[in-house]
Amino acid sequence: MIPSFYNWRTWLAVVALIIVIGTIFYSRYLAKKIALEERDKVELWVSASKAIFDNPDMPLTLPNMIRNEQTDIPIIETNEHDSIVNFINLDSARARQDPSYLPRKLKAFKTNDPFVLVLSEEPYVANKYYYGNTRLLNEVQYYPIIQLVIVGILLLLTLMLLNTQHRSAQNQLWAGMAKETAHQLGTPLSSLEGWVEMLKETGTNNSITHELEKDVDRLKLVSDRFSKIGSTPHVEPMDIVAKVQSMMDYVKRRASGKILFTLNSSEQMLTVPLSGTLFDWVIENLLKNALDSMEGTGTITVDIRPVGENVQIDVTDTGKGISSSHIGKVFDPGFTTKKRGWGLGLSLSKRIIEQYHRGQLFVKHSEPGKGTTFRIILPTGDKKAV
Repeated sequence: MIPSFYNWRTWLAVVALIIVIGTIFYSRYLAKKIALEERDKVELWVSASKAIFDNPDMPLTLPNMIRNEQTDIPIIETNEHDSIVNFINLDSARARQDPSYLPRKLKAFKTNDPFVLVLSEEPYVANKYYYGNTRLLNEVQYYPIIQLVIVGILLLLTLMLLNTQHRSAQNQLWAGMAKETAHQLGTPLSSLEGWVEMLKETGTNNSITHELEKDVDRLKLVSDRFSKIGSTPHVEPMDIVAKVQSMMDYVKRRASGKILFTLNSSEQMLTVPLSGTLFDWVIENLLKNALDSMEGTGTITVDIRPVGENVQIDVTDTGKGISSSHIGKVFDPGFTTKKRGWGLGLSLSKRIIEQYHRGQLFVKHSEPGKGTTFRIILPTGDKKAV
């Protein structure tokens, strides 16, 4: 599926490039053709003017007709010193109000070679006729740029749509895998529960059955978490301080005795709408991530405090930190710096917080060799998760 996505994207870019290149070449061809036709029209207009000047007694009907029919191409007439004498097809009102209007136009028109009508050789007297582009020619010249922008926007929108579909397919795949995992765990879990009950009835060592029962409960919790991926979880008001403390106690029992765990809260109890099972998963992922960043010794501190209509949770460790090149990737599915694991913990945690709890999860601060702080922001109101 991934190769197909990238093939489509490549072919789409190639087609768009061909369209743009073809349009640019054809537009340049049209622009040159129109420019030649316009120059011929100006030359004819100048010839008609020359005929009137050279033969004032001849019938002027045809020359005047030629001159009067030229209503599109802007022309500025100057003397031999480029002083403006007359103009046509330009804004007369603006020329009167703005003294710099005609000089600016003249400067722009000098990109085209002028037509020179010599009136006298000795002394040298001449009229020069500078001309600019018609509106049609300008539109044809700018058309490739406009089309390039339009094609670029359409290409961007198409790629965004394909990328969204690709991500949606990936999300469906991960959700399907999670639900299938939960389903597959169901059968052996039921069997294990039955065996634990049988061990209890046969009087087997209570400490053994108790530990087995805890492991079974843990597997049930894992199965429950996976079953909730891809579906809308139920949220209800819960004490977030107690939830975090419970997960800290759980992780602490499995950590090195040289790791110091500290929970700071400005309130003894803070009620927040939560999906308890999924929120526990997030805290467990962050705490385990903090443990992994430390080599058996250090400090993990969790600060909980209300900020306006939200609750802010900072999980800080004194581990090896995250390099600046990796900070933007830590929440990407599959990204991991560990030798083991799929790199899904932080990605799933971000999805749980942002999609199911309408909160935020991000790296607040990290410094290589000194540690990292992850921040969770959760709304305290009774908002339904979507």
